[in-house]
Amino acid sequence: RKINPVTWNALFWIIMLFASVNAIAKSFMQENRGRYLYYYSICSPQAVILSKIIYNLVLMALLSLVCLFFYHVVFNNPVQDPGFYLLAVAVGGISFSSVFTMVSAIASKANNNTTLMAVLSFPVMVPLLMLLIKFSKNAMDGLERSASLNELTALLLINVIVIAVSLLLFPYIWRE
Repeated sequence: RKINPVTWNALFWIIMLFASVNAIAKSFMQENRGRYLYYYSICSPQAVILSKIIYNLVLMALLSLVCLFFYHVVFNNPVQDPGFYLLAVAVGGISFSSVFTMVSAIASKANNNTTLMAVLSFPVMVPLLMLLIKFSKNAMDGLERSASLNELTALLLINVIVIAVSLLLFPYIWRE
């Protein structure tokens, strides 16, 4: 089918957003209290949150590739620079995994409320989605790669900040 490239890109990121919420929401919410006690006795809170982020990153990478493949099969692929678009997908996977892992940890302490996870992640995800859509749109249009350096830098800095905040704040969530 023929679809407008802007719509193609926006729909891809919205699909990825909802898929990541469903996939990553379970990272803390499906574990019982006994498993938390076991983790608490054998490792540090930073190791737990970092391992969850890495696991969710791998999960998002696989999910992104599968989604991109099926999206390519169903719709014509309007991407002019596939390598740069894959970079956008990889940075998006890092963003989704880091943000949703931390928010999932917070929401798991509030009676496993998935709605709370969506509400808490909204202020961070809206700017991330806007940057990802703009960054990947530049790759779709085949623009010079240097035109996207501002978006790439902003996305990477947001990821660093979210992971640093996760490492700093998770021990306080972990103690409870």
